[in-house]
Amino acid sequence: MSVTTLSERGDLSRAARSFLRTESGSAVLLLAAAVIALLWANLSSSYEAFWHTPLSISLDGFGLTEDLRHWVNDGLMVLFFFSVGLEISREMTIGELRGARAVAAPTLAAIGGLTVPAALYLLFNAGGPAAGAWGIAISTDTAVLLGVLALVGPRCPDQLRIFLLALSIVDDIGAVLAIAVFYTKHVDLVALLLAVVLFAALVGLRFVNFWRTPIYALIGVIMWFAVLRSGVHPSVVGVALGLLVNAYAPQPRDIARVQVLARSLVIDPTPTRALAAQAAVTEAVSPNERLQLRLQPWSSYVIVPLFVLANAGIVFDSQTIAAALRSPITWGVVAGLVVGKPIGVSAGTWLALKTGIGRVPDTLRWGQLIGGAALSGIGFTVALFITELALDDPALQNQAKIGIVTGSVLAALSGWMIFRVLGERGGQCSPSGLPVLPPRPWRPPA
Repeated sequence: MSVTTLSERGDLSRAARSFLRTESGSAVLLLAAAVIALLWANLSSSYEAFWHTPLSISLDGFGLTEDLRHWVNDGLMVLFFFSVGLEISREMTIGELRGARAVAAPTLAAIGGLTVPAALYLLFNAGGPAAGAWGIAISTDTAVLLGVLALVGPRCPDQLRIFLLALSIVDDIGAVLAIAVFYTKHVDLVALLLAVVLFAALVGLRFVNFWRTPIYALIGVIMWFAVLRSGVHPSVVGVALGLLVNAYAPQPRDIARVQVLARSLVIDPTPTRALAAQAAVTEAVSPNERLQLRLQPWSSYVIVPLFVLANAGIVFDSQTIAAALRSPITWGVVAGLVVGKPIGVSAGTWLALKTGIGRVPDTLRWGQLIGGAALSGIGFTVALFITELALDDPALQNQAKIGIVTGSVLAALSGWMIFRVLGERGGQCSPSGLPVLPPRPWRPPA
């Protein structure tokens, strides 16, 4: 991150701290959902039958029928990607990704963390039936990553948490682009054109500063339906809508108005003055942050755990385990997450520092950065998401899911060990990318 950001001084923004707390807490529910899914799939035959239950929605001749798993993956997960879009918009406007140098280091780190794991996966699977599933190995699960960082404790400073959060945001952008470009099989151009026109209409409304949540929501639902019909995965709709939502810091005039109305309320505590003060406070907060406050808990505590519950049920019998041990898919995913992620993220960060196009807080040590890079190999939510899109054969899906679980566990353990052994070593990170010796203690002159 840029040395000019608040996070470098240890003074993280309220929104960033709130996001970190929410994502870290949701990791517990996510892991609990994974355990429940595994137990359900292995102790009962009803797991797959339940999630394949069809559900239809019809309105005046227009209808849509999907099974429960697809309603979760194609419907509810759009809200998850919407929250990702909101976070990207806020961070690039008023957060930790302002300016080219601020975004350069996590961007190059994320690019390395996307390309090296994909290359390692292809070393195992090039020319095979699952060569196109390289996207499984590229994702970082923000919720689980932040949850593990909480276990690391004081060895992981807040500056590194924010750096990894920024990296995860860029990683999410790469994953969404991969889903849109590489995992769209058939495209209905008419439906896609309708979605583009609707998005252009929203851009026009945004340009003239017109904001009415019900109108945006209605157009968003129609866009979702059009994109779903087009064959492109509707996760793109969520991110696109999130990027459109305005984000800004409270303006001095708005703060002054709040202060005036608050003093007026103290002098004359009537319901009318209370409502006026409440409206002033609401207007001082950007629509982006207001939506995040409402949506983030639902996304973190309900939608993502439900998604994991619907997709993480792997049957661990002797035949499945034996197939996974022989599978290049499993080993390609494990290699990508455990080896490719730390190499790619570390190399990308080093390149940003060495060339001087990016900076990270000078208080961070290389041992901490490498430990964080290893933990970025924890891929779960988006990895499971891409598995369902990239592989049609249930047997191949199980092999990929075993690789995801195994690779994520090994990445968490390796990152934890690096923090314990090297967390306080390796020298501080300087803007040039070279270690900086700690300053000598001051001594009074003789």
